[in-house]
Order: sequence, then structure tokens, then C-alpha cells
Amino acid sequence: MKRYILAHDLGTTGNKATLYDDQGTLVSSAFFGYDTKYAQVGWAEQNPEDWWQAVCASTHELLQKAHIARDEVACIVFSGQMMGCVPIDRKGQALRDAIIWADQRAVEQTQWMAKQIGPEEVYRITGHRLSPSYSAAKMLWIRDHQPDLYAKTHKFVHAKDAIVARLTGAFVTDCSDAAGMNLYDLERGEWSEAILQAVKIDPTQLPEVHQSIDVVGEVMSDVAEEVGVSVDTPVVIGGGDGACAAAGAGIVREGSAYNYIGSSSWIGLATKAPIYDPTMRTFNWAHLVPGFFSPTGTMQTAGGSYQWTRDQLCPLEVECAAKLGVSPYELMNLEADQSPIGARGLIFLPYLLGERSPHWNPNARGAFIGLTMTHKRADMIRAVLEGVALNLRVVLEAFLDQGAKIEAIRVIGGGARSKLWNQIMANVYGRVILRPALLEEATSMGAAIAGGVGVGLFPDFSVAERLTPIAVTTEVDPEAKAAYDRLYKVFEAAYPALAPIYDRIAEL
Repeated sequence: MKRYILAHDLGTTGNKATLYDDQGTLVSSAFFGYDTKYAQVGWAEQNPEDWWQAVCASTHELLQKAHIARDEVACIVFSGQMMGCVPIDRKGQALRDAIIWADQRAVEQTQWMAKQIGPEEVYRITGHRLSPSYSAAKMLWIRDHQPDLYAKTHKFVHAKDAIVARLTGAFVTDCSDAAGMNLYDLERGEWSEAILQAVKIDPTQLPEVHQSIDVVGEVMSDVAEEVGVSVDTPVVIGGGDGACAAAGAGIVREGSAYNYIGSSSWIGLATKAPIYDPTMRTFNWAHLVPGFFSPTGTMQTAGGSYQWTRDQLCPLEVECAAKLGVSPYELMNLEADQSPIGARGLIFLPYLLGERSPHWNPNARGAFIGLTMTHKRADMIRAVLEGVALNLRVVLEAFLDQGAKIEAIRVIGGGARSKLWNQIMANVYGRVILRPALLEEATSMGAAIAGGVGVGLFPDFSVAERLTPIAVTTEVDPEAKAAYDRLYKVFEAAYPALAPIYDRIAEL
């Protein structure tokens, strides 16, 4: 019986292959890494052939480790890095290296788009601001700088879609990845004619849009052996990694919310309608669940700020952790717990890589505010944890301002392992924090659920809540919440006060 789901998560650092059974149990996993090329400042590219080799190698390794025969695989499904640009030909072969999500080269193209169609109109149509991060501006960069290649391109797709094209011959994407192109009418569920006409992009060069659960093809005979699966194995399209993470965190019904804490961080919801913020602080994805949306706000450096703290302020903890065989973050958390709520009046602004939500300012810079001779390293460590949570509260407040009802927030990602950080978040947000049993497997779990629904192994997405049980519940401490409410007002005032200084620093 075909009872196994093979999920591939094409991330930024590599592909993680996971195998789930029809009960949603993780059977085995394998990882195959690849490199990113940074040829110029602001550029970030990857070779799609590396993705293909990673998918093939990790599939062979995974099935061998799990002792699962290839004909027991019920389907292959994908999650992948979003907002990329992969020009492919009619055979599914890439015509150049992929311009990935982190690439910011297309500033001029974004400015040109803003002259062709109003940024506010784009936000209302797509749910997203105009940005060089999204696929449309990257496509236009290729059109401006590599016109011959642009003309030869059959379709512009995302990472997972490029692999699906080679597996099945189908040139498709899903709603969540389509929503990251600045070209997709979010509520109509189709490519926006108004935007395409304004920026003169041919809709025939865009992939066909499917729901995440759609079987879009079967593995072709000429690639099955190379990949390591049976001919005609069904391929379910899946979704972008952010959308898959939401489903894998159990955020599949209206009113549920989650907070991913990794190098970056975001808060995402599940709603039946997009949430449009008047000042465009937040944005909207199509959810993995058909007909649902995922309003989201993303900050740049959450776990990244804590990693910087580890590397620059905590060499002793790193050394001791190596000797003890534990994570240095465990020792840092113990030290931060020695500092009182509010870190003795020390505030950290976590803008070490500029900022996306809620300020959208690449010139923003990190800062410790209120530092005195009385402060200790424990205060600085705690201030970093609090600063990230306070910044995410600004995102949360943007949703609440528009009427969102959020009673509890699930936390996933590596940062969610910290008991102290969970408590800080609960008190800063004023919401119960729920930590699922699976923290870093949410993305592959979400993809696997889409695959399972697609081939009938799961009835619908409601199975996600059963497959992601809550391991730890962190309640709000009313006294601590009151203290953070006072601190939040100071934190919220700090950014606009420093914004002019950031611009002057950028000019130095």
C-alpha cells in the first residue's frame, strides 16, 4: 500500500527531504546543502541544477535510511523558498541562475513599476507592497539587462516549481507562491490584468496557478530513476515555505495565529479575508488552506540578533557550552534570567539588517538605548530578547488595529525552544503562548499535510491540529504584562525619534 508522503523543502541553505506516513508520523529525514552566490552587493543567486541534485540525492538517502521501497511513496510534495525568479525553457531547464528572495538588485525596476501603477493600488490588489524582494521586479531586471534571455524564457517560476517542471513537465505554481510575485490578484485568485498591462509583462510567461493540494502531474519515466522514485508517482504542488510553516504549525482555522522565531521572525494569521493595513505595515499571503489567507508581518533579525549577541558578547558562554556539550543559548538564557523585567531600563532595537515590518526601512540600525555604568551583560542579553518581542508586538498591534481577534499564539522555530523567551513573549504580547511538540519541522509538516490531502491520505487540513499537539503552554503574568506595557510605549517612540539619524548614518 502506498502510505508514505515524501516532502521536499527547498530552503535557502539546502533541501530537506522528509518522509511522513499516513498517520502524520515523521519517519525519516535527510538534508543536502547548496551554495548561494553573492557576485555583487545586494545580489543573491543560486544554481537550479544544485536544487535538482539536492532533491535527487536526498530522496535516495532518505528512502535508503528509512528502508522504504520507492513504490510505497504515495506522493511527492514541495515547500520552497519564496519570491524568487527562475527563467526556464520549454523543457524545464533553467536559462540562468535563479535570482532568489534575498536579492535586492531591482530597485530601479521597482521605482519604474511605481510610476506605471500606484503603490497603493498594487497593495490592494496583491496584498503586498511594491518591493525589489518580489518576483516582478526581478523579472523586469532580466528584461532590462538580459533581453535576449528574457525573450527565450518560457515561464518564470519559483524554486519548487522549477523542480516540479522537471519532474512532471507541468509549468505550474500554487496560490501562496503566486502571491509573492507582485503580480497576483489575491482575492480574485488570478494574475492581475491591471498590473500586467501596466508593467508590460506577458501573462503567457507566468505559470498556471493551482491550489496547494492539487496533483499537478506524475513523475516522468525519463527522470524517475535519477530521482529515485517510481514512474507515475503523483506530484502535489504544495506551497511556499511561509505558507507551509503556517499549516504545519496548526494555523488552519480563522482566529489562529503563530510566531516563527528563526534568524528572522514573523507573525502570521489564518483569516477568511486579507487584512489591509492603511500604512502598509503588514502584508497578505494566500494560505495553504484553499480559500484562506495569511496576513503576516516579518522582521529581519530576531534569532539573528540573539546570534549576534552570542558571537559578540558571550564568548565565555560559547566556551563553557562546548565543554558541557550544551547550546550556548541555554547558558545565555540562564544569565538573562538574572536580569529583571525591563533589563533595568535598557532597550534594544533589533534593526541589525535594516527592517521590514513594520517600518520598511533598509537604513534602520540596531541600538542599545539607556545603557549606564550599572548595566551588566545579563541586562544586555535580556534586552535583546525583550527588544525582539517588543518589535513583534508592533506587528501584532497592526493586526489588532484592523480588528483581528487573537487569543493565543503558537511559536515555532529554533527560538521557540527558550522557556524564558516564551515567557517574555507571553507578557509582551498579552497572549497565551503555545509551543507545539514539533518546532523546526513545521514547514515540511505543512507540505506533507497538503500532499496527504491531495492524494486522499488525510481528509482535510483540520488534521494539522491533531498532528501538531501543544507541548508547553505559557500563561501571561499580569504584573509583568503591565511592566511591558509601560516599556512598549518607550520602545514604540524610539524608532521615529532615531529614523532621521539612520538616514544620516547611511550617507556617511
